[in-house]
Amino acid sequence: MSKKITFGGNPVTLTGNEIKVGDKAPGFNLLNDALKPSNLNDYKGKVKLLSIFPSIDTGVCSMQTRKFNQEAAQFGDKVAFLAISADLPFALKRFCGAEGINNLVALSDHREMDFGKNYGFHISELRLLARGVVIIDANDVIQYVEIVPEIGNEPNYDAAIGKLKELV
Repeated sequence: MSKKITFGGNPVTLTGNEIKVGDKAPGFNLLNDALKPSNLNDYKGKVKLLSIFPSIDTGVCSMQTRKFNQEAAQFGDKVAFLAISADLPFALKRFCGAEGINNLVALSDHREMDFGKNYGFHISELRLLARGVVIIDANDVIQYVEIVPEIGNEPNYDAAIGKLKELV
């Protein structure tokens, strides 16, 4: 796959496998804030909302993380909310601690860019992840995919939460 999106109005290229609604969710290898591996099987049997973004240390990314942390509270343990970026695990831990983010799990794709390549979110020019949302049902089938066309814009929170409510 080679899909164009923009970053600050300038075209960048997404590489990796393009996922679609109805696909079986590909596996991924990420790191949690304790530098321990985390993968799709860790959330088996749960609906999963993946909030994907370039860097927690930017305004839109931090806003997206706060918003999904807030939304996660209404779903309790019925949904696993995962915040995924190529940030170092230390940066994710620092941000989540400072902001009181405790309803989602922050995961890093820094080491292998495994998630980015398996889900088609890898920005080849920047070695970052594109902004978007993926929802995976309890049977690991993809039910929702949004890749935000301009990285500086927020995802469609209402559409993502609406789809989540249909699934739980």
